[in-house]
Amino acid sequence: MKNLRTAIFWLLAASLIAAHVIVGWHSLVTMRLWEDEAFNLTVPLNLLAGLGYTSDGALSGSTLTPFDPRISTGVSVLLPVAGVLTTGIDPVIGARLIPLAYWVLLLAGLAVLGRRIGGRWAALVAVAVPLAFNSALTISPIQGPADLLGEIPAAALIVWALVVLPRRAWLAGLLIGLAVQAKLIALLVLPAFAVALWILSPGRGMDRLRATLTRSWLPLSLVALPTFLVEVAAFVSLGASGYVDHLRALAGFLRSGGQNYEPTTITQKIGTLLDAWFLPGWLTLLVALTASALIVGGFMIARRREADSDTAIPPVIQYSVLAAIVGLAAYVGWWATASHLPLWVRHPSPGVYAFLPILAAVAVWGMRMLWQTRIRPARITAVAGSALLVLGLGAGGALHASSTFTPGWETLESQRASVAPIRAWAEENDISWLAAQPWGGPTSAVVLSGTHLGLFDAPAMAETPRLTVEACTTDVLVDGPIYRVCAAPE
Repeated sequence: MKNLRTAIFWLLAASLIAAHVIVGWHSLVTMRLWEDEAFNLTVPLNLLAGLGYTSDGALSGSTLTPFDPRISTGVSVLLPVAGVLTTGIDPVIGARLIPLAYWVLLLAGLAVLGRRIGGRWAALVAVAVPLAFNSALTISPIQGPADLLGEIPAAALIVWALVVLPRRAWLAGLLIGLAVQAKLIALLVLPAFAVALWILSPGRGMDRLRATLTRSWLPLSLVALPTFLVEVAAFVSLGASGYVDHLRALAGFLRSGGQNYEPTTITQKIGTLLDAWFLPGWLTLLVALTASALIVGGFMIARRREADSDTAIPPVIQYSVLAAIVGLAAYVGWWATASHLPLWVRHPSPGVYAFLPILAAVAVWGMRMLWQTRIRPARITAVAGSALLVLGLGAGGALHASSTFTPGWETLESQRASVAPIRAWAEENDISWLAAQPWGGPTSAVVLSGTHLGLFDAPAMAETPRLTVEACTTDVLVDGPIYRVCAAPE
């Protein structure tokens, strides 16, 4: 029987690894370069061109903008990208290698935490959860794990902070600080980090509080260190008055979320989150309720054992489950209650990627606790719950992998072919700027053309040719199969 379980485990593990490889490769080489990726890519390209940590400022007046506050993907992602691009590799592929590496780190961290929580089956379930999540559902997507965005890198750094926290709290603090510099919304992890520090501190009452404060000052200082260093660099680069303007722009961006959409409701947000899986919404809800029941049941059994035999619940279970609940609640609660934020699952995705897999691993632990009792209903619950978890996550992962065989309206290869005439024309005529009209597909095409990226409605772009998919109302400077360049309006 043991050999059969081992064989089944490795069969499922191999299938899961294969599905992850398919999704990762497709994201790296097939998925189109979409506009947020293209916008982020301008920073490492400008860094390599000797222009400093500077974006093309497409959303900030379409002029070169050092430390652009509208670039919320930070140095933890973009500086390594610049390092990769120094090798001369293709910019899009090279840039995407960094988020893909973070994706591998995320999965590895979840496997480590999962194994600590509930053994190898919990590790398997934890690694399966991100594959079932459909982050490409909404208009501002994470198309795949290689997208040049900061959400997945932030989640990976958060998970590894939880991995190292029990023995190296200082390193955990530094990793959280780097997560903030991968994506600013990683700041929402701080309540979960504080709870984990408290759980891992010895003593009771005021003694525990004092121990927590003593244990926390260095990790929390290191949380702030990466951001402090970035802001010092910004101050030196921009000067005092420029830095004040930078802070004002950053504050405005954080208050508004950088978006201007119709207000949304909590019900809409929760419905969108339930739909953001490669499963029907009702099945997603059923799997979530089942996992919750397994976690609650597991803790009830563990508490009873603790009272009967003085066997304490392992600290890794305690800090993992509480940190995951608080962290997930912070991300989903912030997004759901912020009515000015649109229905984009990308916003709470760092919390989903980092914390839901941990809760799934705890559900496996709960299933084991229920199975080990002599209570027949508890054992039936364990069997039914584990079957539903495996089938739900397995189906979600399989559907995600199979979806890669149906490419969308545009791939990276077709993008390059469509932009090739424009790139050749720009090189021949020494064109340094093009204005995308509107934001969207033309944005990516401008970056692929090798020119700086502006936006058509910016005053700085008044005399700059427009790259568009629309019909020109002025002279056509170059025409391609999808995109064309129009002369600037007079």
